[in-house]
Amino acid sequence: MGENGKRPLDALEKARGDRIIAHLKNGEEIAGKLVAFDLHLNLWLEGAEKVGSQGNKTKLGTIVVRGDNVIFASPE
Repeated sequence: MGENGKRPLDALEKARGDRIIAHLKNGEEIAGKLVAFDLHLNLWLEGAEKVGSQGNKTKLGTIVVRGDNVIFASPE
């Protein structure tokens, strides 16, 4: 257990319902409202967008990001 009894997934639990950004192994970034996640770090996002290197965004809608592709996720 981490500091103060916190587990790493507690940060995602706290962010449920908020917008997060997931950084993927292929270098892409996906932002959206975190609806749900599991222990494999599969992320269910609504209103998701792919964020390009120039700041341009491509709308993706409701998606599931497979946890195997996620390097890290953080509040947007």
